Amino acid sequence: MKVLIPNTIELKLPDEYTLVEYAADEPIADGHIDAEVLVVWANSAANLQDAAKRLTSLRLVQTLAAGPDAVLNAGFGAVPVASGRSLHDAPVAEHALALTLALVRRLDTLGDAQRESRWDDGFLTAQRTPETDHLYTLSGAEVLIWGFGSIAATLAPMLELLGARVTGVASTAGTRHGYPVVSTEQLPAQLATTDVLISLLPASPQTRNAFDASLISAMKPTALFVNVGRGATVNETDLMDALRSGRLRAAAIDVMQEEPLPSSSPLWTTPNLIITPHAAGNRPRGASTLVATNLRNLTAGAPLENLV
Repeated sequence: MKVLIPNTIELKLPDEYTLVEYAADEPIADGHIDAEVLVVWANSAANLQDAAKRLTSLRLVQTLAAGPDAVLNAGFGAVPVASGRSLHDAPVAEHALALTLALVRRLDTLGDAQRESRWDDGFLTAQRTPETDHLYTLSGAEVLIWGFGSIAATLAPMLELLGARVTGVASTAGTRHGYPVVSTEQLPAQLATTDVLISLLPASPQTRNAFDASLISAMKPTALFVNVGRGATVNETDLMDALRSGRLRAAAIDVMQEEPLPSSSPLWTTPNLIITPHAAGNRPRGASTLVATNLRNLTAGAPLENLV
């Protein structure tokens, strides 16, 4: 079985397969269009579209990304697609927690003060004033995690350990991973009491621009927003307007509608906004094990892990 491995990651796989490295930002070489498995990580859209057209012998596309949207949008048709779900649980949860704490402790404004060689007395006063001190801690904060899958299951206990009360949002209400979950329809009402909204939403036609002015209007002006899901889920114009006007206290985004984010983007200069370069899920853990498992399952005709 010929398996195409991208040059964007090092994988250790059994030598019983014919492993061929390919450039993730170039067309697949003519000599390898007979491959049966395509492993995807940080591939360009053009590369994926080329592969979808020319690799007619594919039996599996294995993406290492938690969200398979890039592969699904490339047009592989009926070829089975498996995701990298679980490979990013710890890294993305860590990054989400880091961004949340950075907003709560306002490391963005404190960083500005450092660069200006200014002792920030305003911050010191606000965090010890009874009327505002609750804004500078996760202890007692109501945190809502939108998209309550395996990453949320890793993140929620971290937040709870710091004293936050965690509620999830999913397509249906109930209890998941030991936490209460409200439905998407209940989200606006839940936002009225939310201090921090963390989005882990995948990109899909249903979630495009899901976070917009209507949801922001349902939030407290003191609330914080963190997005480590997909940039397509946020209406960036509405987000920038809310941050500029003070309708939303602060936000942190690791993902954007356009990546890499152009230097001309107004997001860079939007106040009260922390930006990181899609770094949360940049280091899949256990990728070799997942790929090897699915290669064995494919060979044996067994069910595939993380089949989309």
